[in-house]
Amino acid sequence: MTISVEQLAELLAGIARSQQAIIDAIESESGGFRSTHLLPKLNTAANMRLANVRLMDLPSRVLLRSQGRVPMDVATIARDLTLALGASASTPAAAAVSTPATAAVASVAAVAGVATGAVVAAAATGAVVAAAATSAPADDDLDFFET
Repeated sequence: MTISVEQLAELLAGIARSQQAIIDAIESESGGFRSTHLLPKLNTAANMRLANVRLMDLPSRVLLRSQGRVPMDVATIARDLTLALGASASTPAAAAVSTPATAAVASVAAVAGVATGAVVAAAATGAVVAAAATSAPADDDLDFFET
């Protein structure tokens, strides 16, 4: 079984919708949570300083875009996902995302884990996260994760 880029983009959009529902519930309980606590942390996680989309930043960027009036559509997510995978397609772990089902599920777990801040098991998804982390140029001195 393989998973296409469009299917992965739909899954990311669905994850962002469920996270948005949780954020809306917290915001209705304690007003000001979104602007005071969520948006600064989400901007850091999305790493918007980089122009190139990285696989590890994409879920946070999708959720950040969900905070506005117009959330990211599936076509835009698929385009950004293709760009992120294309930048690191030379590594075997990133290329394995579209081949076996286990690698696809592991990459979705890695993407969802980065988006929710959950701990991702290094044995199952460490290669995918490591491939996404190394897709940025080595001379990028604005990278938050290299400091």
